Amino acid sequence: MAEIRQVQVAFDCADPERVARFWCEVLGYTVVPPKGYGSWEEFNQERFPDGDGAWWAASDPTGAGPRLFFQRVPEGKTVKNRVHLDVRVGTGLTGEERLAALEAECARLVPLGATRLRLLYDGTDSCIVMQDIEGNEFCLD
Repeated sequence: MAEIRQVQVAFDCADPERVARFWCEVLGYTVVPPKGYGSWEEFNQERFPDGDGAWWAASDPTGAGPRLFFQRVPEGKTVKNRVHLDVRVGTGLTGEERLAALEAECARLVPLGATRLRLLYDGTDSCIVMQDIEGNEFCLD
């Protein structure tokens, strides 16, 4: 059996460019076009001349995090995600210090188009459940 060393997280979405750029802002990722192309626009125009399809990707510039891939699909999101990203901004923190770090990141992401859904807090551990600009759930953890 082959040893897997990398994973890519794929998002079905209505507007791949918009969602890719949102996640670049959240994670500090960059948009890197496919090899042989100057941009994702150029790639998509060649692959989908009718304009029906679109793909984009965002990559961690350090190479440590997984590549995020965004693909246009015709149907909208209708139910809760079965897989979601945990954005780890409170690692190693507890109580009020952790909560303050999560709240600060939430305050940064809402103007980018994220939506805060709910706070989960038991006095020690905390998590903020949010949605990206197309309604995909993620957690500030």
